[in-house]
Order: sequence, then structure tokens, then C-alpha cells
Amino acid sequence: MLRGIAKGARRERGRFSGGFDLLTRGQIVAVVKPDRDLQTLTEWTLQRVFRRLHSELYPNLAALYMADVLHRMLPPTEPHPVLFDALHSALAAMDGGEWHEAELLRFQCVFLRTTGHEPLLESDDVDPHRLAFAAHDGCLVDYAASRTAWRVRPTTIHALQLAFAGEPIDALEPDSVIRGNRLLCAYVRELLGEDLCTRRLLIA
Repeated sequence: MLRGIAKGARRERGRFSGGFDLLTRGQIVAVVKPDRDLQTLTEWTLQRVFRRLHSELYPNLAALYMADVLHRMLPPTEPHPVLFDALHSALAAMDGGEWHEAELLRFQCVFLRTTGHEPLLESDDVDPHRLAFAAHDGCLVDYAASRTAWRVRPTTIHALQLAFAGEPIDALEPDSVIRGNRLLCAYVRELLGEDLCTRRLLIA
């Protein structure tokens, strides 16, 4: 992530093609000095506009949430190629017509694993009908053992286990994918210590 001033962007013959817009991909040239909060952006070449994400509400909200999570959770200027690829893959898939909930779940799994916050989803010691997720500890517990844990269905945990393992999730019941996303969104909220406007809009 880079904050900067687009020097010369308003010039008629400037080196900024297509203009800046959220949820687009391009190549940027910048003069980066570590002691400055704002860098000098000298060139921008627009490479791709994800048009469906600008015209359909829920793919748009899912994409904005992904970008918001990265913005809030990652330190600036530190490269994260795995997460860049995960975000780009999700945006491209949704732009191509794929279901936004499935792409969001895949992205959240990569994000949590890469940042060291992957939850523990093994439940051998817990009755499948008494499952709950303790966000503070990031693990499954018996719902009677914690007043603050969230009750979850075995099908939701199964969907999450498949997604974290990188297995196909397209054949799962849609409700399981949706519930998996809701749980991970709530888990991210707990990790951040605050709610995100993009999450509230997406989950509403």
C-alpha cells in the first residue's frame, strides 16, 4: 500500500492514463522515500477495469470489503504478493461472473492464513451438535463452555475446512458458504477491534 501525490496528473500530456479508480488494476511509477508519508507518483498506466464490480451491488460490496480489510490489517509499504494475487484472482473471477460469496470465502481464507490468523477448525473433542466458535481464541469450543462463543453448524465448519484447504467449494450448499463468510467477517471484526462499514453493508 502506498500513499502519494499524483504529480502532473491533471496535465493534458501527463503520464497518467485512464485516471485513478478503486477496484482497477494498473502499473504505477513512484519516487519512494522511506521518511515521507506521501510519495511522489509520476506515472500510472491503467491495465484493467473490473466492470461488473462497478455495476452490480453485491460483487461491488464484496470487493470493497476485501480492499478495506487489506487496508486496515496490513502495514503500509510492505509487499504482500500472495495477498495481491489473492485479491486480483477474486476480483477477476467475480468480474467474469463467478459467485461473489465463494470468491469472498476463498479470499478470506488466504488472508487469514497469510497473516497468521487462521482459526483452528478441528472439532474432534466437541459434539458436532454443540459446536461454537470462540473468536477471542480463534478455535472451536463446546457452546456451553463459553458464554461469548458463537454457535455454528457442522456444515458451516465443513465449508470452512474445505475452503482453508484450497478444496473446491462450488458444490456446497450456498447457505453453508454464506454462513462461513459471516463467521469469518465477524472474526476479522474481532481481530481489528472495530467494525467496518463495508462489512455492515455487505452482511446487512
